[in-house]
Amino acid sequence: MIAKMLTVYLSEPQAPGVAAKPFWIDLLQPTDEERTSVATEHGLRIPTREQLEEIESSSRLRAEGQVLTLSMPLVVPPEVTSDALPAPLGFILSPALLVTTRYTPVSGFDDVTARIEKGDAPRNSLATFAALIEAMIDHRADLLEALSATINSMSKQVFAQRYAAPRRPARYNRALRQMLSQVGRTGDKLSEVRESLLGLQRIVGFTCEMTHEWLGAEIRTRLSTARQDLVSLTDFESHTWSKVHFMLDAILGLISTEQNEIFKVLTIVSVVGVPPTLIASMYGMNFHYMPELSWRYGYAFGLALIVVSAILPILWFKWRGWW
Repeated sequence: MIAKMLTVYLSEPQAPGVAAKPFWIDLLQPTDEERTSVATEHGLRIPTREQLEEIESSSRLRAEGQVLTLSMPLVVPPEVTSDALPAPLGFILSPALLVTTRYTPVSGFDDVTARIEKGDAPRNSLATFAALIEAMIDHRADLLEALSATINSMSKQVFAQRYAAPRRPARYNRALRQMLSQVGRTGDKLSEVRESLLGLQRIVGFTCEMTHEWLGAEIRTRLSTARQDLVSLTDFESHTWSKVHFMLDAILGLISTEQNEIFKVLTIVSVVGVPPTLIASMYGMNFHYMPELSWRYGYAFGLALIVVSAILPILWFKWRGWW
């Protein structure tokens, strides 16, 4: 359960006796009353969760004068809730105030709030917005590095096992199926990271384009750097995604090869068993006038014929290289 919270961060007083004004309002799981209160007090439109979840670009990125309304999807961590659906994150950015609306803990927010409380970060809306974007980018870079390391580790395990000629195919096939499931989960996480990166790219690009008059040189430089970082992370994500596809194809190919080996063994066994079965069934018909029925060595001859009929197909398969 995520606690509902409305946190207000105040700027430094401009002069003695002058009340400090808020520069950042953080809404976590806001109620309708909290949204209405913030909107009325500051003259802003605070979108609802349904409005933040809309997928059209015109709904996620809007500019009304010097107020930007930005939103992007966030994947809810499994330790926070069992809901697998993405939760939206919204920014309402203006030169004097930043309002964030979120419905799940967001990586980077705690770091930024800690820096603000310690006095290590400027107390203004634009610097806070840039700091949040940078923290979210850093977190996604760490996620990509961890996912890439996971894929590399599985690649070494798969091919090392493949060439080790395992003596227990059932255990080997079970390990391959487990790795296939792990690769699938890694690919799912990678797609979630990609969606977040695309959302951040749109937000940063839209902000840079729509705030020429009031963004400031320092914040513009920071956002430009963040934009370049997002491009490099997107390229790295594409490379990692190609490795995930390669791993999926490789593991499926190995599983298919092992299944073909099993079918080949069953086919050889069935073919080897056909001639002895035919001979045994022929001598088991018990006709009265069978030439070998009263022969002294008939039983030994029948057994020898059965053994030879089983050995000959095995030798032929061995010569063909199928065994």
